[in-house]
Amino acid sequence: MKKTLFSNQLFAICFLFSFSFSTSFAQQNLSIEKLWQLGRVSDQQVSPDGKTIIFGVKNYDIKANKGTNIIYKCDINGGNKIAITNAEMNAFSARFTPDGKKISFLTVFGRNVALFEMNLDGKNETLVLNIPGGISGYKYSPKMNNIAFTADVKLDKEVKEIYPDLDKCNARIIDGLFYRHWDSWHDYAYSHLFIVPYSNGQINGDAIDIMKNEKFDCPLQPNGDDDEFNWNPAGTKLAYDSRKLTGTAEAISTNSDIYLYDLISKQTSNISSLNEGYDRNPQFSPDGNKILWLSMQGKGNESDLNRLVCMDLLNKDLLIKEITGKSNFDYPIENFQWSNDNKSIYFTAPYKGTKQLFEYNLIVKKGKDNITQISNTETDYGSFCAITNDKKTSFVIGKMSISLPTELFVIDLKTKTETQITFTNQDILNQTQMGKVEKRITKTTDGKDLLSWVIYPPNFDATKKYPTLLYCQGGPQSALTQFFSYRWNFQLMAANGYIVIAPNRRGMPGHGSEWNDAITGDYGGQCMKDYLSAIDDISNEPYVNKDKLGAVGASFGGYSVYWLAGNHNKRFKTFIAHCGMFNMESWYGTTEEMYFANNDNKGPYWSQTEHPNNFDASPHKFVKNWDSPMLVIHNEKDFRVPLGQGMEAFTAAQLKGVPSRFLYFPDENHWVTKPQNSVLWQRVFFDWLARSLK
Repeated sequence: MKKTLFSNQLFAICFLFSFSFSTSFAQQNLSIEKLWQLGRVSDQQVSPDGKTIIFGVKNYDIKANKGTNIIYKCDINGGNKIAITNAEMNAFSARFTPDGKKISFLTVFGRNVALFEMNLDGKNETLVLNIPGGISGYKYSPKMNNIAFTADVKLDKEVKEIYPDLDKCNARIIDGLFYRHWDSWHDYAYSHLFIVPYSNGQINGDAIDIMKNEKFDCPLQPNGDDDEFNWNPAGTKLAYDSRKLTGTAEAISTNSDIYLYDLISKQTSNISSLNEGYDRNPQFSPDGNKILWLSMQGKGNESDLNRLVCMDLLNKDLLIKEITGKSNFDYPIENFQWSNDNKSIYFTAPYKGTKQLFEYNLIVKKGKDNITQISNTETDYGSFCAITNDKKTSFVIGKMSISLPTELFVIDLKTKTETQITFTNQDILNQTQMGKVEKRITKTTDGKDLLSWVIYPPNFDATKKYPTLLYCQGGPQSALTQFFSYRWNFQLMAANGYIVIAPNRRGMPGHGSEWNDAITGDYGGQCMKDYLSAIDDISNEPYVNKDKLGAVGASFGGYSVYWLAGNHNKRFKTFIAHCGMFNMESWYGTTEEMYFANNDNKGPYWSQTEHPNNFDASPHKFVKNWDSPMLVIHNEKDFRVPLGQGMEAFTAAQLKGVPSRFLYFPDENHWVTKPQNSVLWQRVFFDWLARSLK
């Protein structure tokens, strides 16, 4: 009897321990708060000897409502990882010096962003460059005798400077367009490129503004970076890009060019003047004989095919050769780098619903294809560093998927094998159950194959019925790939019990120029039919609840939601539009990048020759058909799609008697970047879906 009692007690204890152990380590669904606990890996750099990596990890504190970046160092295989800065420093743009003996970085010093150096172990931080107003980017010359850096230079006068007696006047006098851009009004200053002498950790001369008195920017605003200027290997020339236009001329043209500044002659030459579209991100070959850059041909099309072009600097005619284009690689190039031997160019590009890594061989045998695909997984590959050690080439590359935030991997060029070397979020991901992701192909109304990503809830049960969301991508010409988003997170939607279908509708890169360009001037046409084809196709599945469908999206995705709300024929039970275009005429008159508006609409709404279709397809013209609940989200500092668009939509819904809510952020732009604002965005988003679909 005692033995039996003891055995039962032991069994109970073991069971309780087993249950508590499995419960504490059981996987849970992704939550809003857990999403913001994930560290964000970026900006990997490889040491000159190819043996060491530095990279940044940004972590956010919801309560403090801010994020801090920490720089880490590890071996090329991921071993010996250590933090070489701390959260208080909030360092960024960390780079190995060309001799590999120091690590440089930017951080706030006083009121300015300043340049520092430190030892390879993170000790002995030393101030190198600190100027009033701060610097925004930098690059050491290969021989470490100069530093190129970018900084703002004030060249325009404010009203109080024109009229000193009106020093309390808060007004602007505007004589041309582009007086505001994305989320800020012009600040009377321009980002210029400087060169300053340097040796042994110290500045030893005056900085030279190589764009002196020019009212132009380098890098291009607002999101340009230090990829937009580069030294030649000898350190005697500096290549940079700039769009040397101002006012209305700048608002209607994408024409940026590549400029070469000669340190000896002090002269600047434009080497891409014949091209009228974007020319950006110049990069010298390792031998210094060639220069490569990204180029678009259309002078008003910011979403034209991004090609790689190359100029032979030894050729007196300075002819430009197209490396990639519609004839051999009809996909837009993103990141690129020369091989050490000058024989290859590596690059990434959107490709069939993903982003992949490729190699272009400058020397190839007759009959052989000079472009080969290096990576081949259903994931996204981003920025990378190509390195060659012992005649072996590999890549340190950022990789993400719908289920994986960015981590660093090493890919071997010869074997195509890859190895994960950072595990920043492994503990959180090990405790998080993700939904299944699969590719789905649907026939469109014109007989084409439409690729969609479908994300299912965790523990998906095909015998049940699920509410389903149609995700409408923005852009409109932006790739819908295997991205991991911190706002439009498909796994978070799935974790809340929704199936998500995300179609690569007409207008998205990665499927050829014809597919990408089909949306131009036809916002309410085939791309909307593609959306309806996708949602109708998946609605035929027995596990999709046809009575609980929603459509959600931002920017052009918001336009899509507004348009579908008036043309959905009772398909959807709810809509969510974030910063969407609602009234194409009022949007045209208040947005800022007019080259985008003119290109995509095929002209202004007052065109006398042919009235552009986009204005006839404006969502506001179909409000009479609105019959489903609508959540409108819009932000005060969004100048691309100004606040009035959301206000017009909400007003229409209210006056129509359509159940609706307006979520307004006074301190956000086209995106939502502040932690607490983002958490609120998600809470309102899912609360609205729960009330209108569940």
